[in-house]
Amino acid sequence: MALSKFLDPKCDLTFKRIFGTEKNKNILIHFLNDILEFHGESTIQEVEFLSTIMNPEIASDKQSIVDVLCRDSVGNRFVIEMQLARDKGFEKRAQLYAAKAYSRQLDKSGKYIDLKKVFFIAISNCTLFPEEVDYISTHNIRDIKTNGHYLKDLQFIFIELPKFVKDKVEQLTSTVERWCFFFKYAEETTDEDLRKIAKQEPIIKLAYDELDKSGWTEKDLVAYEERVLDFQKEAAILAQRLDDATEKGIQIGQEKGIKIGEERGIQVGSQQGKIEGKIEVAKTMLANNVDMGTIVKFTGLSLDEIKKLQE
Repeated sequence: MALSKFLDPKCDLTFKRIFGTEKNKNILIHFLNDILEFHGESTIQEVEFLSTIMNPEIASDKQSIVDVLCRDSVGNRFVIEMQLARDKGFEKRAQLYAAKAYSRQLDKSGKYIDLKKVFFIAISNCTLFPEEVDYISTHNIRDIKTNGHYLKDLQFIFIELPKFVKDKVEQLTSTVERWCFFFKYAEETTDEDLRKIAKQEPIIKLAYDELDKSGWTEKDLVAYEERVLDFQKEAAILAQRLDDATEKGIQIGQEKGIKIGEERGIQVGSQQGKIEGKIEVAKTMLANNVDMGTIVKFTGLSLDEIKKLQE
């Protein structure tokens, strides 16, 4: 199989080159309008990049998460995140990022009425929600009884790439599906596939152009390869930790099982020894013509058990 001419858009260097630069703002704007299904007057026309939410206090694993923060001309905020690996508590982190983007808007005047909406969009290279949740899902705040949408300022959109199963360009029927194909299969896309995509979505063709290795300097390609190796190393370390934990769990289980078996064996053996001792005492007493009642009282054996010893 020939080497791909395209790089992986999920890497932080490629992701930010496509969606986080002034040069490619038009790609970002189209992506947001497509994923959020904005049409007509609600369409985003312009965006301004802001400093991202990410900092060491919030996320310790920067390699697994890439984020872009921007606002449109009316002030709405958009957090766009590429998540390479599932992190513990991602749901809480998503809500924290959205809350921070929301609270950052408040200036010294404290006019809550001026706060604008925040859209948190995550493209995830791992499964986040149960199987019944579709590959793209939208979450917002609703009344439990009426399902009324009255608190409208926070919205979460998750794209789970493992759940996206269409792997042929001919199968794609919407712009959202073509974006998902781009994120999941860019490295495997052929020139023929790209021509078909470009015919339907010229803006996605521009995103592919940013991934074309021929447009990258040798220095940038080396940096990209180092990033990929770093993440692969991180994934390998995590996999080894899981294997070690599993092996240790099995070992602990086996040791615990052996210990329980030994303790139970000692307990059973002790009980059996006591019974045999009582039988020997009963036999001796019978041999010395001791009456049955006394033997029962002395040994604790039943009358029937003692009679059997006489047979």
